Amino acid sequence: MPEDIARVAADKNTFVWEESTAKRVEIQNVDEKKLAAFLYDVRSSLRVSAFVKEKSDEEILDYYGFQKGGFLTNLGILWIGERRDRTALQFAPAVQVIRYNERDEKVWKMMLDDYYLNPKEILESILHDVPDWQETIEIPDGAYRRNIPFYPEAVIRELCTNALVHRTYTARGDIFINIYHDRLEIHNPGTLPYGVTPRNILSRSVRRNENLSKVCYDLNLMEKEGSGYDMIYASLLRIGKALPTVYEEDDRVVVTVQKDFVSRDIILLMNKAIDNFALKQKEIITLGLLAQKSYSATELSKLLNQNEEQSLRTWLGNLLEYGMVKKTGDGKATIYAPSALFFHPKDNNQTESKTSSNTSLEQVLTDIIRNQSGISFGEIHKKIEDKVNIYKLRRILKQLIDNQILTTIGINKGLKYYIKHNDVRKT
Repeated sequence: MPEDIARVAADKNTFVWEESTAKRVEIQNVDEKKLAAFLYDVRSSLRVSAFVKEKSDEEILDYYGFQKGGFLTNLGILWIGERRDRTALQFAPAVQVIRYNERDEKVWKMMLDDYYLNPKEILESILHDVPDWQETIEIPDGAYRRNIPFYPEAVIRELCTNALVHRTYTARGDIFINIYHDRLEIHNPGTLPYGVTPRNILSRSVRRNENLSKVCYDLNLMEKEGSGYDMIYASLLRIGKALPTVYEEDDRVVVTVQKDFVSRDIILLMNKAIDNFALKQKEIITLGLLAQKSYSATELSKLLNQNEEQSLRTWLGNLLEYGMVKKTGDGKATIYAPSALFFHPKDNNQTESKTSSNTSLEQVLTDIIRNQSGISFGEIHKKIEDKVNIYKLRRILKQLIDNQILTTIGINKGLKYYIKHNDVRKT
């Protein structure tokens, strides 16, 4: 469409920008410290194959697109070039971190616009030199207290790396990280890559700067392609926060993360779910959404960018089987809701039952597994469902495993329970 022509042209130019040697900076004119640090990072990264690590220094620079024909590419200048050459790029990233008070007045500012730093060093400075990321809230958790960050470091790292990696390097404009009393906003100049919209950002992945993306992934600075926003969603939902909002203006993309929590009770419940069940990332996202409110199948599909019910099932995973989520209705009338049995906040000053009762249940479970070695969770639950709910049953089984009384073989639906001292062999 006509309105998309400028975006297509920008994305094409960005790809060429990475590999361009128009500045004619010879490979000898590198920053030796930055070059040594880069080569060390590559050879010590668990994400880089042994085949790449065994290459010579020059071959590694070729592999990552840092040099071509004896000259540094724009990407090479950006990462290992000297300051004067990085400044001459004109479009090298500059970052402003600004804190505002409740009256939206600037009260603190950090500028990263002198071009001394490469993208990795910019990211490290943002993470280490901004004190706001250390701010936490303390919530009671039984006999202990748990500190929950308002802005998890993993989320900040991924959002800032996305801003550096996916920005348009053929357009001027600083990256702004605006910290308000109730939210965080990250402003990135340019538009979303062609084909990506705020609505499909969870399921759609496009690399605007192919080589820069590869470097950042290999150096463990970002999640793999297509999983960055999955991680962001999971990290926020597991601590009872709302989903981030993404919107696109004429010349920039803005991502907003709310500071406050939707519910502090959800934090403890999500932690218990994750500690007691081997939940996949998609299950954590779905559970976190449903812990906050009920959704129809249509509403849930829109939130997760899924168009078909079959795709939605992969996000639900085993949540229905675990008893964490309940389903009512059929077809378009289907409603998914948090299970009242699982998501019922309890008074932390009270215990669920007496110690003698737990001991009795542990003995019953031990006897069942001793009599039927290799029994599944579903089979155990059928034998004891009148005595204990599914959530408590999983907790007691985990305690027996932690106490070296039971052991298991298999995963998910194939998980089998055995008495620890049995001679258990895999078939």
